[in-house]
Amino acid sequence: MDPFDDLLRGVRADGALLGCSVFTSPETLRLAEGASLTLCVPLRGEVRIEQGSERWLLREGETAVLRGPEPFVATDLATPERDTTLMVGVYRVRGEVPRRLLRVLPPFLLLKEECDWNATRDLLETHIGATGPMRQIVLDRLLDWLLVCTLRAWFDRPEADPPAWYHALGDEVTGPALRAMHEMPDRPWTLAGLAAEAGVSRTTLAKRFPELVGESPMGYLTGWRMALAADLLAESSATVASIARRVGYADAFAFSAAFKRARGVSPTAHRATATQGNRAVAAR
Repeated sequence: MDPFDDLLRGVRADGALLGCSVFTSPETLRLAEGASLTLCVPLRGEVRIEQGSERWLLREGETAVLRGPEPFVATDLATPERDTTLMVGVYRVRGEVPRRLLRVLPPFLLLKEECDWNATRDLLETHIGATGPMRQIVLDRLLDWLLVCTLRAWFDRPEADPPAWYHALGDEVTGPALRAMHEMPDRPWTLAGLAAEAGVSRTTLAKRFPELVGESPMGYLTGWRMALAADLLAESSATVASIARRVGYADAFAFSAAFKRARGVSPTAHRATATQGNRAVAAR
């Protein structure tokens, strides 16, 4: 497991497909208000995407991801002889861990024809028009797969600006330490323990890690643990002591002090605020 896997673990479609919009030229549709991420795939034709003052062209064979929560307008640019079909998948992201992904994405990213998702597009179009059991779950998982592949391909492009840890994962010193933190955040890690995972000395890891990631190994570990804890407090009924152990703290007191230093509020106050927010979202 690596940081990219963890960030995407909470980004899941769950009945979030708006569906295939078939335009009658020159139709315009307003879409995805309040969405954290929106996946747009023209199955046929081409559209102009507008979000605020920005405009982008999206053609058949391309895939785009827009970062919200602002809505966008899609305008059909196809000829009258041919309908435009636009598939739109909407993701409303909640939780601190997936928000770490949103913070490193541009407002709009586009993959052109060199990324061949034709087989997946065909499957999506087939299932959109289908009926019967499990239709929605199949669509959701196909959307998830397409989103993950799109983001992974985008981060590998020269014009992308991925977080420092993304490239650090391929480093023979920093990569093993990063993966160990994400796979086992409950371990009582020390600099020596992380260095042992990487097969290097403490001095080597202490020097190399901040050069590539931008912060110390223990500083990164604390940030990751606090993000995990914030989501566990918001999404589960586990006790503070139980959550403390899951993120590597021997007792609730040490964890609470660390959480308040990092977040500015106690774990209990964070949970109360998150619970109120979840209730407000559910009531909409």
